[in-house]
Parts: sequence; C-alpha cells; structure tokens
Amino acid sequence: MLLAIFYGGAGILHLASPPGFVAITPDWVPFPDAVVAFTGVAEIAGAIGLMLPRFRKAAGIGLALYALCVWPANFNHAINDIVISGTDLGWSYHGPRLALQPVIIWLALWVGGATDWPFRKIP
Repeated sequence: MLLAIFYGGAGILHLASPPGFVAITPDWVPFPDAVVAFTGVAEIAGAIGLMLPRFRKAAGIGLALYALCVWPANFNHAINDIVISGTDLGWSYHGPRLALQPVIIWLALWVGGATDWPFRKIP
C-alpha cells in the first residue's frame, strides 16, 4: 500500500507539475513533455494495479520496468547538476538516489509478488 501511495503521488506530480521532470529528461528522449505525461499516467496506473490483487504482479513488473527506464533521467539530473526551481540538490541527494534505484526496482517486483527474493520460504 505504501509503494502504491508513493507511485500514485509521483504520478500526480508528473502530471500537475511537469517542468522539473522535463528539465531532467535526457536530450536524446524524443517528445519529453509527452514522455513525462506518459510516465505520470504509468505511475498512477501502476499504483492502482498494486492495490488490485488481479493486477498486482503485472503492476509490479511494470513499475520495475518504469523505474529502470527513468534511471537515465536521474543520472542526467545528477551528472549535469540540473537546478530545478532554483534548487540544487547536490550529491548528498543524487548519490543515495542513484544507488537506491535498484532497490526501488526490486521493491516493485517484491510488492507485486513477482519475486520473493531474498525472503524465500525454505521448505
């Protein structure tokens, strides 16, 4: 439920306030405004899916893939030190954020029931 709230809130932010997300989108991504809007919708759909047992596994896999696909934006933000709304977050934010992305990917898979690693039940 907590991960669904996180992704739902992030999705709403992508749709309600896209300029910061567009700013960190790498130059090689076509149609950044549309991509940011699409990612917001994807996050909201994934959040809803996590709360519906029938769709939980697919939502977890989708959100894991989403988190993998947006990782380049996080690297772009960090490496190019992109200031958003006058705020320079610095490496005290970017370092942990980049390092935790694999954990976020795993968490989506785990919450979605696509993996039980490393908490497998021993028969």
